[in-house]
Formats: sequence, C-alpha cells, structure tokens
Amino acid sequence: MDQIVFKQIEFVRSVTVRAVEELSEEMLDIIPQGFNNNIRWNLGHIYLVQEKFAFHSARELMQLPESFERLFAKGTKPAEWREKSPTLEVLIEMLSEQPKRIQEAMHNRLSEQVTPLTTGSGLTLNSIGEFINFTLYHEGMHFNSIKLLNRFADNSLRDL
Repeated sequence: MDQIVFKQIEFVRSVTVRAVEELSEEMLDIIPQGFNNNIRWNLGHIYLVQEKFAFHSARELMQLPESFERLFAKGTKPAEWREKSPTLEVLIEMLSEQPKRIQEAMHNRLSEQVTPLTTGSGLTLNSIGEFINFTLYHEGMHFNSIKLLNRFADNSLRDL
C-alpha cells in the first residue's frame, strides 16, 4: 500500500510541475481580478502544506525556508508580501525533491499514529498515511487554482 501512495504523490507533483515549468516569472505573479493569490503563492502553499503534513505531523525535521510561513500560509496574500519570494526555479526544485524525501522518511511508517488534526473541511487525520494522503486532495485543489489563474492571467496579458 505504501508504494501506491508514494507513486500517487510523485505523479500528482509531476503534473503540477509540468503545468508551470514553462511559465515566466511575470506570469507567476499576476493576480487576476477576482482572485486573492497568484500561481507563485499556490506553488509555495502546496510545498508548505505538504512539508507540514508529511514531516511536522510525523515529528520529523522539515526543510522549510524561514519565510515560507509568512509568504504561503493559509490566509496570506502576495499583495501583502514585504519580502522577496522564491523564483520559479527554486520552487520547482523544492517541489520536485519533496516527494523523494517523503518516500525516504516515511517508508513503512504510513500506519503510524500521530497527534490528530481536524482539517478545515472537517476530516480528522490520525496517521502519517492519512496526513500524506490528504495532501493529494489539497494539491489537486491548488492545481485547479493554478490552471484557472494561468488562464485568467494569460487573458490579462493579452488585454494589455
């Protein structure tokens, strides 16, 4: 069962990375009318949440740049950023390495019970596997946001 979860994490992440790897830095920062965030925020947020859900929940050391909480936590907005955000190249590198680190650290640990957390949608997570599996849903939601932002941002550029 472990292998299935790790394969899915790798697959979902590869789809996310492929969707953004050819975008310009300018495109990443466009916040279309009606949106609060941009593509860069969604990428950083995906990384932050998966890092916390996989490593923090298992009481493992996170590889989390100090600025990520301020930039990418739930409720933050690029319009309020007061510090430099990571480049697309840095985000892609971090996002690409994360699934491998998760698999190495969590191999044979998915059924391990951890401190429970109830998500904003009401689901209670009790094990490392449940935390990690939830990140697939979470990334899928933000992947959809990235696709929408890309479409609306591209329209914004054409309107200029």
